[in-house]
Amino acid sequence: MIASVTGVVRALRLDAAVVEVGGVGLLVHASPRTLASLGMGQVAQLSTTLVVREDSLTLFGFVDDDERATFETLQTVSGIGPRLALAMLAVHEPEALRRAIATDDLSALRKVPGVGLKGAQRLALELKGKLGAPGSLPGAGGGTATGGFPDDEGWRGQVRDALVGLGWAAKAADEAVEKVAPPAGEPVDVPAVLRAALQRLGRA
Repeated sequence: MIASVTGVVRALRLDAAVVEVGGVGLLVHASPRTLASLGMGQVAQLSTTLVVREDSLTLFGFVDDDERATFETLQTVSGIGPRLALAMLAVHEPEALRRAIATDDLSALRKVPGVGLKGAQRLALELKGKLGAPGSLPGAGGGTATGGFPDDEGWRGQVRDALVGLGWAAKAADEAVEKVAPPAGEPVDVPAVLRAALQRLGRA
């Protein structure tokens, strides 16, 4: 098990970062919250978990142990794999998931692409008591990550591709991006735009 990595961030994508550790670039998949906390050329320290499959080894990184523990706990629910667990963390931070589970907020859980009514009911049932009580962890719900991706002419395509990768239709993704796009000429915080687009799609 690779429990953590510390190294210089060499590349950032909307779904992953390349962290150089001992001269080796590790591709670390992560949520927008985690990626927004990273900066190109800066040293990053991430909690990690390695998912082993017959044909792949996939490393997932997290801004803190709480996010990693939530990711791992989500996968104890039948039908929830790493991809869907990461999609859930893209839509809801751990504290928001704790609140949704504690209050049986099925509508919040259904905002995640790929989670329907039955899936939300199963999540609420199987995760009850497993994620902890809302506000039970130090710093829960406080603040948002800073940093992120540099402005870049291809940011619309990056956000659209990330939304499609999370399960939204291309047309819906394009419409959401246009609704939350910052005014022309302003710096673009790509992870923030992605979060805003996910929130808008969740209300649709």
